[in-house]
Amino acid sequence: MTYVMSDIHGHYEKYLAMLEKIAFSEDDTLYVLGDVLDRGPKPTELLYDMSLRANVIPLLGNHEMMASVLLRRLCVEITEENAETQITADLLQSILSWRENGGDTTLAGFRGLPPEEREALLDYLDEFLPYEILEVGGNRFVLVHGGIPYENRRTPLSEQSLLTLTEHRPDYLLRYYDHAYLVTGHTPTLHIGGACAGKIYCGHGHIAIDCGAGFGMPLGCIRLDDFHEFYV
Repeated sequence: MTYVMSDIHGHYEKYLAMLEKIAFSEDDTLYVLGDVLDRGPKPTELLYDMSLRANVIPLLGNHEMMASVLLRRLCVEITEENAETQITADLLQSILSWRENGGDTTLAGFRGLPPEEREALLDYLDEFLPYEILEVGGNRFVLVHGGIPYENRRTPLSEQSLLTLTEHRPDYLLRYYDHAYLVTGHTPTLHIGGACAGKIYCGHGHIAIDCGAGFGMPLGCIRLDDFHEFYV
């Protein structure tokens, strides 16, 4: 079976509970559409668990993009020789913005790891895919964390910028593809329509699966084989 979830945001226990609920096995595949990190209490534990599972396929979210760059810069040893180039106003402003968006838990988690484990998780972040296209149960699915502008829907995903793929918010009232579903995270379904709060949104060829777990709402997961929804 093929499953998709997104925007777990450090809620490791919810993630484990979901794996148990769907009876996730080695014969299944789970796609996680980004924003594994930040906000919740255990982002590094979640990231580490995912890295051990060959059948969990991670896609890049805007929080991974931000964290990966900053964590690598913060892992550089500061010396008298490089302090001026390493500690910049731009870096400090970026760290402040990251922390305001929930980065404190990720930063704290990385600080508690030995250097070799930090490096291993940073290398794992580099493996996150920008998008994926699947055929499951006779249906075609386009998976991406954020989305693409409607006017760019015919532009190959390989030609879309990472910033677009991770941060754009689709128009959920417009059908993007005639013969495929666009599956996205990033936009909590609460903002798509009040009736969708805490639930997966399906409509107009869209499947939006950020149910707001990062803000105290349920974590959602959908099985693409039969469109069955799961919540914890």
